[in-house]
Amino acid sequence: MWQTLSVLPFPFWVVLLLVLGGCIWAVGQVRQGIGLPVLAVLVTITVWYVGDVLYNDYLETYMDAFPPEILTSAWWQVALFVAAFLVFTPQFHKRINGRYRGQVSRIVRIYKQGVADAHFQKMLTILFRSAFVVWIGLLVAAIFRFQGDLFYYFFPYLGGYAGPWTKNGVAQGGMDSLFVMASYLQLMVGAIFGVVAALSTNPKVRGLALLGVFLTWPYFIFDRTRKFILLIVLPGTVSWIVLRVRTQMIFKLPLLLVVYLLINSWFGFIVSHRSEFVITDALAEEGFDLTKGGKEKHQGLNMFEELSWIILFTGDKDWTVAWGQNYIANLVNPIPRFLWPGKPTIGLDYADARGLGGSEGGSGVYGTLSNGVIGQGIVNFGLYLGPAIAAMLASLWACWLARLDFNAHKIGYFPLYGLGLIMTFNLGRDITILELYPFLFGYVICKWLNRHSAQRPKVRRSGDSRKRRPSGPRRNPQGNPASEAAGAETPVSPPSYP
Repeated sequence: MWQTLSVLPFPFWVVLLLVLGGCIWAVGQVRQGIGLPVLAVLVTITVWYVGDVLYNDYLETYMDAFPPEILTSAWWQVALFVAAFLVFTPQFHKRINGRYRGQVSRIVRIYKQGVADAHFQKMLTILFRSAFVVWIGLLVAAIFRFQGDLFYYFFPYLGGYAGPWTKNGVAQGGMDSLFVMASYLQLMVGAIFGVVAALSTNPKVRGLALLGVFLTWPYFIFDRTRKFILLIVLPGTVSWIVLRVRTQMIFKLPLLLVVYLLINSWFGFIVSHRSEFVITDALAEEGFDLTKGGKEKHQGLNMFEELSWIILFTGDKDWTVAWGQNYIANLVNPIPRFLWPGKPTIGLDYADARGLGGSEGGSGVYGTLSNGVIGQGIVNFGLYLGPAIAAMLASLWACWLARLDFNAHKIGYFPLYGLGLIMTFNLGRDITILELYPFLFGYVICKWLNRHSAQRPKVRRSGDSRKRRPSGPRRNPQGNPASEAAGAETPVSPPSYP
């Protein structure tokens, strides 16, 4: 690592300085609601770009594959993104969340006061019931989709994996589109079950939520998609450690370390077997070695490399800036392909440019590659405007999370906030609605629940001993009718207390 640091260009150190300064600022803004989302974005950029060159073979591979000016330019693009993000975020936060100015982050309050608050527990229970209703709908869909493999849909660790909700990467028919939605809904429901199981103080609700965890998590844990494992496991696990375990943070760090080691080792096991085996088959044949899995080198942690390729292609006359088409393709992705057969695809042009074209399948490529959040900005808007646009989108995302923080007392917004923080890491590979589906589904459901709850009329409990104030003119303490005329000057004396 020290040898790599010695050859990194000047803008690399500019990036580190900007990230460090941004982290210091964000720590001071935690109580104002924006600090944690900003930290999530800065950590994401650090892992995907700075971590890339330290984790992968920068000295022997990247410096051989790219001219020095390409690598230097890539670091300047990262610096431009971080600088623009730190400029945009405070301004957007003032305008988007200005009504909450002066309020203390509700997440900070929950961390300090614990989760036993009666209103907070009531909101968790309502959220759990709603998630349970969605899960029942998913169960009906799973019976239709998996049929004879339904048992392994719930219990893949007992000998077989039922398979994904959809068999093809590009959904064509109406049912395929619905099954894609079902997969993301299950991801959302499983994450909610985990948070409720971690934080609910109601034994019955907690027990049912744990049952939901037992039935929904294995489908993703024994799949090959590592990002889904993070989204379904971390919200509940981290919530339990940080909020439910009532001790000082220094004593929680070993628990967080254990979680990291387990996930890292399991990811290593997946990486080493997913190209040749179904994960459940590999587990049955070879077993799981915690120490061996932890030593496996992870693939895909190379967003700086992809950024360098994109900058190289941008200078080639055969590669043209998309001027927002990639972002638009992500935005219209929810439209089913059977309604829009010519719906633009996401990332196929870049995969073809990287040498993955020529497949005889429907997509025409053997696989797709992530651009990285900064590379995606350049693909859409060029070398100088692109990182700034990507930073603006990241700033808006951070402000949205801060808004959820201030509304964490409402139904479902607290688990949604935690899911969003963790999802920020996945957005470092691409800002795409494909990553946001669980969050967006959850937001729509929570929005509806809160609106429905606010509109529900309050019914007086039977046997309520409180009496209604009789209609008619009010009387002051001296027994005289108070004037009903607007603006009357006759004062009504308040009752005196000893």
